[in-house]
Amino acid sequence: MTQDATKQLATGAAGADPDPGGVFSPRLRGFTVGILASVGAVAFESLGVATILPAVAEELGGLSGYGWGLSALMLANIVGTVVAGTDIDRRGPARSVLVGSLVFAAGCLLAGLAPGWGVFVAARALQGLGVGAIMAYAYSLVGIAYPARLQAVMFAFLSSAWTIPSLLGPVFAGVVTDLLDWRVVFWAIAPVPLLLLPLVLPGARRTSAPTPRAGRRVPAPVWFSILLAVATGALLLGLEVDALPVLVVLVVAGLVGSVVALRRIVPTGTLSARRGAPAGIVIRFILCGVYFGSEAFLPLGLTSVHGLDVTLAGLGLAAGALAWTAGSFVQARLDAARPGTRARSARVGLLALLAGEVVMGLAVALPGAWPGWAVVGWTIAGVGMGVAFNAATAATMAVTPAGSAGSISASLQLAQTLATAVVAGVGGALVAGLGTTTPAFLAVFGLTAALGLVGAVLAGRLDERRGRRSGAS
Repeated sequence: MTQDATKQLATGAAGADPDPGGVFSPRLRGFTVGILASVGAVAFESLGVATILPAVAEELGGLSGYGWGLSALMLANIVGTVVAGTDIDRRGPARSVLVGSLVFAAGCLLAGLAPGWGVFVAARALQGLGVGAIMAYAYSLVGIAYPARLQAVMFAFLSSAWTIPSLLGPVFAGVVTDLLDWRVVFWAIAPVPLLLLPLVLPGARRTSAPTPRAGRRVPAPVWFSILLAVATGALLLGLEVDALPVLVVLVVAGLVGSVVALRRIVPTGTLSARRGAPAGIVIRFILCGVYFGSEAFLPLGLTSVHGLDVTLAGLGLAAGALAWTAGSFVQARLDAARPGTRARSARVGLLALLAGEVVMGLAVALPGAWPGWAVVGWTIAGVGMGVAFNAATAATMAVTPAGSAGSISASLQLAQTLATAVVAGVGGALVAGLGTTTPAFLAVFGLTAALGLVGAVLAGRLDERRGRRSGAS
């Protein structure tokens, strides 16, 4: 695609303005607000549910399968992400915007009506399909509908879409659960994406796919995304089985199926973390495995080991999310001043994330530790996550060809959801086997710390000068 065509595409959502100013310029303002608020609704749900999940699991009899409260959403998120990303590249983003919003709302309503843990897990899976579509179209629209000079800023604003939810989500969910019922949290969130459709959908309809491709056949990546979700689910289920032969069969089948599926879904070179966009996808997997995999067990540890209520336990999540936003804006400033240092920023951010995670993990796991150290540690981790996440994302999208914006965005989101599902599932299996005890939490946070070390080593592969040659191949 020519440079002129790319520039025209970049302003399609704004009405063909060749120089729209900033992301909140008159032509982009409504579009930007709609995208950010849609991501904010997902963030509000994520932080709110993470806060109240221990109470939900206890009421519905799901403590033995606690990890599935998050893993089900993330596994379905994989399918939703790939389906939406593929459809965006084939037909443009409008259908993903509409369907993703409707499915997310339906999942929230069903979760609020769940009579037992099984139905609740199924509702979380339905939510996951919607979340995958929403996040895929949000990142794709940044790559398609905004000029290159605004994309790093918009990525920072996408991170900042977690700011208000991080302040209000955990507190709102905790207070509502304490005073009313946890079900009200889901019912309150359900209509939000639908109310935002008038802001996002018109612009999405005016933003065409770079190379629209019609056709009735279901693309192969969609089938392989389903295989990946099923195979990963089998792997996680196998970790919870007591019978050794069944455990071996499920784990081996899950590993083989996952590798086969990933080879067909993600770009060539991803499994070996090749420089450029493939390495960026692997770094996203590691970042989210460390951050979200740890975050999933922060409220559970504070309530079970330290006896805090759900509202106080949610303060740690709020601190981390706010710090993430601060870190992302620090990185946006660094990126504007020195755009060639993204790989270095990603490594520094990963090391800060690792240091904060270790402090938080020890404070949560050890009964005699002051719980406030968990908040301090998670704040440090959040700053590191904001820096590394923004730097790695900008570096990855910088080496992505225009016609692959949807699929690369989907691969990044897939890496995020797969990492969260796997680490949360493994952590859930550890908690199921060891109980809500100090050894269980030390094992969970030790796993995420080891993952962070691997990420710090691989961060150098984000080097854009080398990645620009390999990322598009």
